[in-house]
Amino acid sequence: MAWKELTDIQELENIREKSFSKPQVIFKHSRRCSLSSMAQTRLERAGFPPNLEFYHLDLITHRDLSNKIADLFDVYHESPQVLLIRNGTCVYDESHMAIDMSEILEQAEN
Repeated sequence: MAWKELTDIQELENIREKSFSKPQVIFKHSRRCSLSSMAQTRLERAGFPPNLEFYHLDLITHRDLSNKIADLFDVYHESPQVLLIRNGTCVYDESHMAIDMSEILEQAEN
């Protein structure tokens, strides 16, 4: 499985709706940041489990979406950042080197 690119504000509502049946993960990535690239590589190396859907946001290109995510899911903007959306709300978010697939999976099972 590969990332689903997040490029449109309407997709945020789709993610929220889908989160009632399957947890959704948003990874906010800055292609100008080496820490962001390392976090992305770590996630990709861990593999994408089938029980979650993964979205990738290039926040340099789509800063408006990044701001909307912060407002919609009531999180402080960081980069890189991962958010776990379940039942319409963000139930977990983490940033920088604390981004870890095993932690995402553990939180998704709670």
